[in-house]
Amino acid sequence: MVKDVTSIRVRYQETDKMGIAYHGNYFTWLEVARIHLLDSINCPYSKLEEAGYFLPVISCSCEFKNPAKFDDRIEIEVCLREIGQVRINLEYTLRRDELILAHAKTSHAFVNEHGKVVRPPKDFATSANGETTLGDV
Repeated sequence: MVKDVTSIRVRYQETDKMGIAYHGNYFTWLEVARIHLLDSINCPYSKLEEAGYFLPVISCSCEFKNPAKFDDRIEIEVCLREIGQVRINLEYTLRRDELILAHAKTSHAFVNEHGKVVRPPKDFATSANGETTLGDV
């Protein structure tokens, strides 16, 4: 299991008239955390794409507990709990200080440039375990 934490600040444009963050923005924030996690394991998404691997979202869910508001500083913890034969599953917790704002999950399939499902690069699992870098995929 690999964990990472990143922070965002809720921008005014991400809120409604009441100053509450629009729910669709949470999925953008999850992407920010996911990209940061890949960077932290020396497997940047740009390098995956250069090697012909893509990670489209195949499922996503979010359970909202408390609202995020304009100017909140939010920490997003992401856990890569499972690396399957052709997919990864991630879990997220969004917090403002100690208050949990949401729990979310995403699943992503590894596909090639033609959209065909493929196995992850051989070094991906070891990168995720902190044992090596993606190197020359």
